[in-house]
Amino acid sequence: MNDLPVTGLWRLLRPLLFQLDAETAHRLTLGLARRWSAVASGRLGAQDIARDSIYRKTLRPIGLEFPNPIGLAAGLDKDAEAVPLWQRLGFGFVEIGTVTALPQPGNPRPRLFRLPADAALINRMGFNNSGADVVAQRLQRLRERDVLQIPLGVNIGKSKVTPPEQAADDYRRSFQRLAPFADYVVVNISSPNTPGLRDLQTVEQVKALMDAVQEPNQRLPRPRPVLLKLAPDLNESDAVECALAALDAGADGLVLTNTSTCFDGLQSDTTGMSGGLSGQPIFERSTEMLRLIRNAIGPSPVLVGVGGVMDPAGAVAKLESGADLVQVYTGLIYGGPGLVRRLLREIPHDLLPATLE
Repeated sequence: MNDLPVTGLWRLLRPLLFQLDAETAHRLTLGLARRWSAVASGRLGAQDIARDSIYRKTLRPIGLEFPNPIGLAAGLDKDAEAVPLWQRLGFGFVEIGTVTALPQPGNPRPRLFRLPADAALINRMGFNNSGADVVAQRLQRLRERDVLQIPLGVNIGKSKVTPPEQAADDYRRSFQRLAPFADYVVVNISSPNTPGLRDLQTVEQVKALMDAVQEPNQRLPRPRPVLLKLAPDLNESDAVECALAALDAGADGLVLTNTSTCFDGLQSDTTGMSGGLSGQPIFERSTEMLRLIRNAIGPSPVLVGVGGVMDPAGAVAKLESGADLVQVYTGLIYGGPGLVRRLLREIPHDLLPATLE
């Protein structure tokens, strides 16, 4: 197994969970997390390192304050089943989803694979989720419990049965249902597991989608920040053009990046596997795109760096490459529940400016 630091109880639990197939382990863990979250608030005291004021960050362009810059990426908790637990693990923000307008079961199993030799995952889940109506009800109950100390993002994607020419309406429907309960919304057009979704990564489609969600957004008493999530497999010019088009159409920033369909250089045998690669192997290409986009758009728009953050050095590299915030997913699977605090302890404080103007 790739030699990543593992500490505490996770050193004992991970080998047991890794004896199960990846999706079974995921559902078992999420089921336990859901039960805990149903009765616990997940609130942390000010003395916890994850709530130390040194890590607090205010992003004025989107009007949100984050207790720390480490967030949970979309994909782990698609249906917002365990948000209080993620808060308890020290995350400074949580992004649930991807949620689609219509409920859908996702792709046939097996659809989630571990690659321990590469510290990676491959998933072809296919946006399996309960749909915008059910998730909105769950988020409403969460808000009514008043347990959140952290910003909550909602990641939305296109329903599989929706034809491409109706994509804008599909995203609009999800936005209308979910945005009132979100602190920010991410428009996901970059998953490789919904046919035709990545074809939306063009200037014309990006503008159409941004227009579709901004129309209901501007009718809200408090319009929500909207970010666009791109794939690491775009060529440089297309990535920059899509980023600029999104910002011109009213986006507040970008999430960089989603998973990759390029399996080059892996040690693991991926015969019969397809989908999106996450974890350590995509770190370099994801971070390079982050650096490229930051140089192209300037200092003000918000950038969330995600992709291959497995250790403190990875988080530092994202921040140094222009990220305002950093997300993890695969790193949590391999590194365990102590990962957030370990990242925070080792991030130099000079990389944590308190305010983005």
